[in-house]
Amino acid sequence: MYMAYGWPQVIPMESPSFPSTQQIVYLKVLNRLLLVVLPTSLELWSSSQHRVRLGKHKRDAESVKKEGENFRAIWSPDAKLIAVLTSQLYLHIFKIQMSEKKIRTVGKQPTGLLLANLSLVLSEKVPFSDGNFAVSNFVCDNKHMLIGLSDGSLYDISWKGEFCGAFFLKARVNGKLGANALSHQSGSDQLSDRNQIIDEPNDLNHFKEKASAVVHLEFSIALWLLLVLFSDGELDVFSVSKKGLRHADGIVYEMRLNSKEVVCTSVAPTQQILAVGTRKGTVELYDLANSLSPIRSVSLHDWGYSVEDTGPINCIAWTPDSSAFSVGWKLRGLTVWSVSGCRLMSTIRRIGLSSASSPIVKSNQDFKYEPMMVGTSLMHWDEHGYRLYAVEQGCSERIIAFSFGKCCLNGGVSGITYSLQIICGEDRLLIVQSECTDELKMLHLILPVSYISQNWPVLHVAASSDGTYLAISGVHGLILHDMRLKRWRVFGDITQEQKIQCKGLLWVGKIVVICNYVDSSDTYELLFYPRYHLDQSSLLCRKPLLTKPLAMDAYQDYILVTYPPFDTHIFQMKLIGELSPSSSPEIQLSTVRELSIMTAKGHPVAMRFIPDQLPRENIRSSMLTNSGLGSREPSRCLILRGNGDLSLLDLHDGRERKLSDSVELFWVTCGQTEEKTNLIEEVSWLDYGHRGMQVWYPSPGVDPFKQEEFLQLDPEMEFDREVYPLGLLPNAGVVVGVSQRVSSSSCTEFPCYETAPQAQTILHCLLRHLLQRDKRDQALRLAQLSAEKPHFSHCLEWLLFTVFEAEVSRHNSGKSSEMVSNRSTSFLEKTCDLIRNFPEYYDVVVSVARKTDGRHWGDLFSASGRSTELFEECFQRRWYRTAACYILVIDKLEGPAVSQYCALRLLQATLDDSLYELAGELVRYLLRSGRDYEPSVGSDRDSPRFLEYFLLPSGFKNQPQDANGSSFKEPSAHVASVKSILESHASYLMSGKELSKLVAFVKGTHFDLVEYLQREGRGSARLENFASGLEMIRQKLQMGTLQSRLDAEFLLSHMCSVKFKEWIVVLATLLRRSEVLFDLFRHDVRLWRAYRITLQAQESFAEYDDLLQELDSRLSSIKQVEGTET
Repeated sequence: MYMAYGWPQVIPMESPSFPSTQQIVYLKVLNRLLLVVLPTSLELWSSSQHRVRLGKHKRDAESVKKEGENFRAIWSPDAKLIAVLTSQLYLHIFKIQMSEKKIRTVGKQPTGLLLANLSLVLSEKVPFSDGNFAVSNFVCDNKHMLIGLSDGSLYDISWKGEFCGAFFLKARVNGKLGANALSHQSGSDQLSDRNQIIDEPNDLNHFKEKASAVVHLEFSIALWLLLVLFSDGELDVFSVSKKGLRHADGIVYEMRLNSKEVVCTSVAPTQQILAVGTRKGTVELYDLANSLSPIRSVSLHDWGYSVEDTGPINCIAWTPDSSAFSVGWKLRGLTVWSVSGCRLMSTIRRIGLSSASSPIVKSNQDFKYEPMMVGTSLMHWDEHGYRLYAVEQGCSERIIAFSFGKCCLNGGVSGITYSLQIICGEDRLLIVQSECTDELKMLHLILPVSYISQNWPVLHVAASSDGTYLAISGVHGLILHDMRLKRWRVFGDITQEQKIQCKGLLWVGKIVVICNYVDSSDTYELLFYPRYHLDQSSLLCRKPLLTKPLAMDAYQDYILVTYPPFDTHIFQMKLIGELSPSSSPEIQLSTVRELSIMTAKGHPVAMRFIPDQLPRENIRSSMLTNSGLGSREPSRCLILRGNGDLSLLDLHDGRERKLSDSVELFWVTCGQTEEKTNLIEEVSWLDYGHRGMQVWYPSPGVDPFKQEEFLQLDPEMEFDREVYPLGLLPNAGVVVGVSQRVSSSSCTEFPCYETAPQAQTILHCLLRHLLQRDKRDQALRLAQLSAEKPHFSHCLEWLLFTVFEAEVSRHNSGKSSEMVSNRSTSFLEKTCDLIRNFPEYYDVVVSVARKTDGRHWGDLFSASGRSTELFEECFQRRWYRTAACYILVIDKLEGPAVSQYCALRLLQATLDDSLYELAGELVRYLLRSGRDYEPSVGSDRDSPRFLEYFLLPSGFKNQPQDANGSSFKEPSAHVASVKSILESHASYLMSGKELSKLVAFVKGTHFDLVEYLQREGRGSARLENFASGLEMIRQKLQMGTLQSRLDAEFLLSHMCSVKFKEWIVVLATLLRRSEVLFDLFRHDVRLWRAYRITLQAQESFAEYDDLLQELDSRLSSIKQVEGTET
């Protein structure tokens, strides 16, 4: 798993002194060196902790004019030679020599970097035949390199500069294997057309020669496979003998990918997966070990981007461990995917397909610049996978380096823990802080400069079982970190630190175990150090190993070590003495078991002990009676191979049983903690792959283990295709995942990539498992432990939903026999009985109903209870929002009359509690259910306004009604009830002058206040007098808040509509709306005089003196103007 973090870094290239093509030709990282081949120069950079230019070679203008610009390049596997082919078909071979001059950067610590010399040792014209000017990329081994030509042939050149000539690869038409005939020919030889050969008889020894040009070559030295892509889009796979590329007769045709869309390829040697980029903008994965059988395809189509936006695939690069791959498109963007199809990182902005997100860069864009906005031409991972170097399409000025953190949970030789979730960066650890699963945070723990500068990068990390200590190793030495005290512990003697080359880490209690490589003797050993002191004097034990281990694991005092090809040794550790600085403890290791397994399967990449699962009560009682039973030797372990196969190994008899395939990660959960709040004690292990998360349980039946799935792609799950699982929180019963987030800053060119943690519960899986095994008491106890956990209600809802969906699926699939039906219904009832113990039950049941087809509601509520009874219970508990959700269910199961009665009761109750938004939803439901009162045509029935459902608008009162009834009919009884309830509540609010509630009521229910006031007159809206009305409304509205002023404005507009002068004067005074008062008083002088006298007579209204002065001034000016006119 790889996640980008931080800001992308820019590595600037030196500009040429004369015009040249703006395109970087070649990019590769090897032996901590970064080689960049530009059109007119070569640059060699350090790709270690410090990015420094170590050397360069610039061609002069005369050389470029005569021999052409650099066109193709290749770097020898030993990093000593560079071959460059120019556009005029001249071959240049450069030699890299490291000088003795060291480079020092700012700071006290030396970098260990040396300057390099790039010298030209060969420059010759390549004797290609006439017309073969179009060439593919180079591939090479230690002695020779190949390049594809336009006539379909391959040209062989040695690293000594010898031109060995061209040869043709012949592929069988019928796809069957046999003797491979190759012929060394010149490029001018006439080749048979492919279509003519296909029509010939199907001969076992019949081959065809390719006439199409070779456009791309891929050579995997780990698998000894050569992939040849032709211009017609066909891809042929050849096996290469161990003699190398020089021997053409050792290149044998194996298989063909029958596709016309292939544009680039990349091979993952560890998993034997072929990634193919297509013209359609998708990446297709194929299994090389299974005759190119398709695995899956990934693309950005689901994120709203088509090939018109991104263009075809331009390049693909696998991470060093083959667990993820990066994809660059020709027109826009770069993305990193996991093998399972999880999108780990993307440079493309998630803003949809607007014009701003067009792949064509616009000069007037107002958003932050996006990396790789114009496409990706080249990219390469460094040796550790901590950086991805990428080149923008058509750019020769810079290289962009993205920083990545990785998490190899099953790295084989380093232990794992469930108390901390850790992502490793090159000089830091990204740790998920999980004190509260509601808000997970990511902590960046940067290693001390004094250690990481000498031992860059971070290679192995292991956390103690309690999560209090971290053991971290770089190239040499070891460093410990106390998470509680936030302190570091290192070797006091630097010479001792440099003697340790850690190849793996384990924790056994408070002891850290190092798998150390001894350089002087080329051997491996286990070193045991106490966590309180790192020094040779505190070494507890030194155990020599047979060879470099493939996998290691520890459980309690047992240590598992597996050597190639598949020899497993299990040691038991015995501590003699007290583990403290004041004593001299020792460790004795005894071999308790040895297994040598002969198998044709691949080597294991990770192995984990599986503790024997006993009920917690049995474990506690046995530990009280006999402490020896608490550390029994595990009898089984899990094995994960490089191809994703997960199997179970019996450590007693060596029998292996395959469990699943396409697995990327797994977590052994049983026996990992003794805490009472461990919510996953029933689970044996979990695994993750392209199917999503899979939960495995112990079973007493014939099948010793039972598997359950919760799919990552299911829309009800928190995880999606951008969230990758990272670890477990046993006490919370959740899986912690991480996803990419992007934030922009005004002071940086590129956005910052952030790793955001997310939590996904598996409680519903555990509860379902316990109920299936009829462990109701244990399920109830587990649910009670989880009741205070976040998202508990969602877990119960997901549990009921999955159980109910399983029953519906069984009925739909025809498995509806009486026995099956009874059993499934019983399981549904057991689930409902469990959830009924919690107050969330009523919310859960109706939420599940809303997510399922109404045709199956009868089955659900036959198990959970009658809908009317559940409604009544919610109503009595005043859970009105939940009760409202049952209205539609009652309508479906009990009929409209019952649902309308319940809705009317609930409407009155919600109005009494001032829940006006909910009341508005009930009003709209009641009016929709009165179909006799709805219009038969038009879209007016969808209008949210209240009167359009059950009252005639004022403009319609005098219009004649259609005799055929095409307009409105008389209101139904329940519609009249709705009208009466709403008007009664409006009268209650108006009489009590609850004006804020009145405004909320009108807005929530869309009640027509104007029509009501016109019909009501000044009954409930009557004000005794201006002074008392102003004082009372001022106290009711509390004009000091913004919301109160908005409510007053709302009421003022309605009162102006009905011309209620006393209300207009009061509200306009409170709002200081002088223009409204002026319009009133200019035509009613007596009203103005009464208004002025009233305000001046009471001291409490002194705050309105400035308003009176303004009005008096404006009215006086009007009188003067009128007097002048007369």
